[in-house]
Amino acid sequence: MLLVGLAGLALVLGRSRPGALAVAVLAVAFVSPLCALSAALFSARVVHHVLLVAVAAPLIAMAWPARRSTGSGMAGFLASSAILWAWHLPAAYDLALSNVAAYWAMQGTLLVSATAFWRAALDPRRAAGSALVLILGGYMQMALLGALLTFAPEALYAIHAVAPLDWGFTPLADQQLGGLLMWVPAGLPFVAWGAWIARRGWQGLEGRPA
Repeated sequence: MLLVGLAGLALVLGRSRPGALAVAVLAVAFVSPLCALSAALFSARVVHHVLLVAVAAPLIAMAWPARRSTGSGMAGFLASSAILWAWHLPAAYDLALSNVAAYWAMQGTLLVSATAFWRAALDPRRAAGSALVLILGGYMQMALLGALLTFAPEALYAIHAVAPLDWGFTPLADQQLGGLLMWVPAGLPFVAWGAWIARRGWQGLEGRPA
């Protein structure tokens, strides 16, 4: 079923380079060994989620841009932030990794809300400064969540209470590594997209008649 879904996305999005890249990233997230590893380690799950919300989602947004003005982009920012934080509440997270329907609800809502956010941030009609503020806000809320997970005094997720031990981690150390990944390296895609926006804005200024 998953392969059928990816094939469908490839047909819809694969006509453009960003769309094809988005499908490739989703294949890595859901078909490669990363998917199985993310069921065992919270830190791997963080990598999985970063691929969804900071790599696949903006590529989908580029392949499937908004036809109408996205306004201030605040709605997409608030929705994507709220959904990311909600699924990292211990009860919601444990449910998602122990129930198939909840798992796909988590993946779907994360990807759809992040795509809405990136469609606003990457909208070519948006001023570069406004887009950069949105992207900075998107990273800052994720970094804050990562910092809270890093400095939490105890492991929060019962679903990861045992499996990390097989990989040489305590559950708390696995959570701390995941928090650090969400806090620091996860910012790299945001920096890359911000640089792309800044370059696009600069080129627009260069092309503007004096």
